[in-house]
Amino acid sequence: MLTLSGTSQAVFISYASQDAEAGSRICQALREAGIDVWFDRSELRGGDAWDQSIRRQIKSCTLFLPVISRNTHDRDEGYFRLEWKLAIDRCHLMAADKAFLLPVVIDDTRDDDERVPERFREVQWTRLPGGATPPAFIERVRRLLAGERLHESTGNLSAAARVPPAGSARKRILAYWWSKAALLATIIVVVVGGYLVANRLPSSKRAAEVEAVRAPAAQNAPATAFSPPPHSIAVLPFVNMSGDASQEYFSEGLTEEVLNSLAHIDELQVAARTSAFSFKGKDTDIGVIARRLNVAAVLEGSVRRSAHTVRITAQLINAVTGFHVWSQTYDRDLGDVLKLQTEIATSVARALKVSLLKNLSENIAGGATRSPAAFDAFLRGRKIGSTSGAAQDAISAYTEAIQLDPHYALAFAERSVELTNYARFEVRGSAVHAVFDRAMGDARTALALAPALAEGHYALAVALQYSLEFAPANEEFRRAVQLAPGSARMLVGYSRNAAEMGQAAEAITAGRRAITLDPLNFQVYRSVGIALSLARQYPDAISAFKTSISLEPGFVRSHALLGDVYYAMGNLEAARSECAVASADLAGQECLAKTYQRLGRHADAQAALQKLADADDSAYEYACIYAQWGDKSRALQWLETAVRQRDPGLAYLKVEADLDPLRAEPRFQAIERDLKFPT
Repeated sequence: MLTLSGTSQAVFISYASQDAEAGSRICQALREAGIDVWFDRSELRGGDAWDQSIRRQIKSCTLFLPVISRNTHDRDEGYFRLEWKLAIDRCHLMAADKAFLLPVVIDDTRDDDERVPERFREVQWTRLPGGATPPAFIERVRRLLAGERLHESTGNLSAAARVPPAGSARKRILAYWWSKAALLATIIVVVVGGYLVANRLPSSKRAAEVEAVRAPAAQNAPATAFSPPPHSIAVLPFVNMSGDASQEYFSEGLTEEVLNSLAHIDELQVAARTSAFSFKGKDTDIGVIARRLNVAAVLEGSVRRSAHTVRITAQLINAVTGFHVWSQTYDRDLGDVLKLQTEIATSVARALKVSLLKNLSENIAGGATRSPAAFDAFLRGRKIGSTSGAAQDAISAYTEAIQLDPHYALAFAERSVELTNYARFEVRGSAVHAVFDRAMGDARTALALAPALAEGHYALAVALQYSLEFAPANEEFRRAVQLAPGSARMLVGYSRNAAEMGQAAEAITAGRRAITLDPLNFQVYRSVGIALSLARQYPDAISAFKTSISLEPGFVRSHALLGDVYYAMGNLEAARSECAVASADLAGQECLAKTYQRLGRHADAQAALQKLADADDSAYEYACIYAQWGDKSRALQWLETAVRQRDPGLAYLKVEADLDPLRAEPRFQAIERDLKFPT
């Protein structure tokens, strides 16, 4: 309970009353980390006692953390506005590099919101959706409390949470443009801008604005040093200029093909699609994007498609300086799109001064098609496949592509992956195995057509894995990563599989590399969390799962996975809380069944088990639950049932902590031998 003793806390959290829940989450996370926090839970602010206490706390706290949201924007009045004013008044008495203001945004409020005080907009914001507080933010607070300046403390904060300052940008831009150097920059921008207008390419914000983001703020926020890897790039989704929204799949798909072409260049680090495409439709400055993805260059462009031709305009921007490095417009027949991908990749590589592979064209062309209609169907399939629950529609589009070009290896590979997903999530009973067989057949066809196709090896690995052919799946995952070491998709698959096979060090190394390439993808953090959990590195697993949740709070299964880690660590109340969030998911019910039993809530445990019983194909989950309940006989019976049903969950058997009570049992050891895990 909050007291009015006058004792000052290290962090003062200021919020609008509508944001109390999010503020409470931040407060709890900081307090659990041992950080002193002043957090007023009362909705009835005001009065002499509260007013005096708040003034004392703001006057003596080390960090002032204003919670910014749509609610603070909409409210004309509120006690939080007085708190903000008091904090700003205190700033005037501080040294310019003193860290004091630490603004936090809990929703999609823009960082140039005019109703946020200018002083807040001059410092770096942190986005904590809904108040979800990742360990990286807590560590940042620790470092600031230890006396480090604000700009020195941001380096370890997750890229997904950082938002460079945008406030007072106009003042900094005006100061910049008055310099002689800026005059030359103005001429360059005008010339390039005219060129882009002629090609109808929506330009990025001018170089000066990028420099403004990087320039020191007038007060309290010296610029964060930005030193991305020199040969790193993000490819933003090309703008659809066709005047037809239904052509969006084509511009997106073509962008992804260019991205994949660049990923074939060994010396180039290419941000993965999910992270790069997360900025689609947002008016985000190139400098901000580059910082969040930690890349030195950004490629953007536009696509105009007609019945038989396509015009692509592309430009490469140095994200550190903000200046254009290269730009080009291409007019081609649709049948030349494959060649065009290679041309763009080659031009970008030369502009970035990286070495080109001698067989770059062959690598890019491997598994592709020269049929415009087949390519169009393939791009539609890829777009549909990115939508959850649309596996059958994606399969149909890939099937159309294959019918138009029976030698289209990449279409076979992607159809294989979608068939595997369809079998995993939408098919029940004995029909599952027939779909897995089709998936394996497609993958083998892809490799027969293009033996060096990384996507083909990946597709075969996934199909083999879920068919319980673990040793050959392991080799296919390795081969896929060897062929496409710059692909986050290949690295994530390899990482998960390596963790399941007990190859912890390899799994974690590959997973962390995937995070570097795809830092805004919650699924990547989720997969790395699973790898860390299977390796029994529980504190790191918690960090990964919390980051995943902060990036995508609505994916409730991540809460179940986090709950499982708390359960393994013996923190049963935390496990119950997280698993309850995922109670609508079978993984949540499995977690609750184990946790309730340990808590002595046996009726609740049985109820959770019954909800699992209402679903098919839960034999492996039953085995885990009964093993944790201490009923070894039932656990072994369910494991043997899982083997008969070819339950994909058996992939975890070698390292599953829940099954540890069974490992000395001869029946368990026989099952493990029969599954032929790689050594």
